Amino acid sequence: MPEIPFPSLTARRVFITGGSGFIGTNLIESLLEQGCEVCNYDPQPPLQPAHRPHHQVGDILDASSLRQSVAAFQPDNLIHLAARTDCDETTTVKDGYRANTDGTQNVLDAIKATPGIQRALITSSQYVAGPGRLPKGDEDYFPHTVYGWSKVETERLTRAADLPCTWTLIRPVNIWGPWHQRYTREFWKIVHKGLYLHPGVPSPTRAYGYVGNIVWQIMRILELPPTMVNKQVFYVGDRPISIDKWIYAFHREIRGRDPLKIPFPAIKALAVAGDGISRLTGKPFYITSSRLRSMTQDYLTDIEPTFTTLGEPPFSLGEGVKQTTDWLRQEVWK
Repeated sequence: MPEIPFPSLTARRVFITGGSGFIGTNLIESLLEQGCEVCNYDPQPPLQPAHRPHHQVGDILDASSLRQSVAAFQPDNLIHLAARTDCDETTTVKDGYRANTDGTQNVLDAIKATPGIQRALITSSQYVAGPGRLPKGDEDYFPHTVYGWSKVETERLTRAADLPCTWTLIRPVNIWGPWHQRYTREFWKIVHKGLYLHPGVPSPTRAYGYVGNIVWQIMRILELPPTMVNKQVFYVGDRPISIDKWIYAFHREIRGRDPLKIPFPAIKALAVAGDGISRLTGKPFYITSSRLRSMTQDYLTDIEPTFTTLGEPPFSLGEGVKQTTDWLRQEVWK
């Protein structure tokens, strides 16, 4: 992660749940650069080997162990990132997303049991409000996935907890950048191999966010006066852009040219065929009519209040793409 012009958070003691994930890896790197003491509480080892000394194996569903670990570390800041983040429509919030409900409740209880915590940042998701319109307020929920409903519960539990410290909810958008595991295995890998063909469909507008900007926004929330961030909800990410703009930026940086396009009629015909294949096999084909509708649907977020309160993040799209591609070449494609 390149150096970011953060405010000084030196001497903070930061307890992070789920710090072995994509956002957590980038966040821990920046916190350590600022001289903070960090405890990453996560059942999985860190993605970045250099973070191993700051890792403690632990599961937020184990309430007793979590509370003991928070009390032993005595943090003044707690950042809750741990969650199940995939979208599984075959399960329920109660059965499939306990990390986002029971786990969050355990984190909130641990915060209340640790008097020294001054700030708590709880991670929700843009998926608490689905595509189609902007929410009318922070509690105007209309998720379109089971995962989204689980994050609604994350927010409701946080509001009901009556935390004794300054607390803030963040809703990350589609975050990308170094250490993103799925994009590394899928989109970036396909582009790197020269196999990516761009669907010639109407390009929707979506909210994306370079992880360096997300980390900067998190650090700003920790730094600003409580009157500006307490009990507030912030979408974190960059301004919405056309998906084509994001894809083309990566393709040009990796391959040096624009991607080849598949005509829309061909994509539509393939989607119809995919519907039949899915019915026959019982497994979703990689392109179906439903997936095609999703690919062409706008998904906007009310992110302007974030910029008004926190300021403009430091990285442009081009800078984020360049830094991500440099990381891929140095760490993945070497």
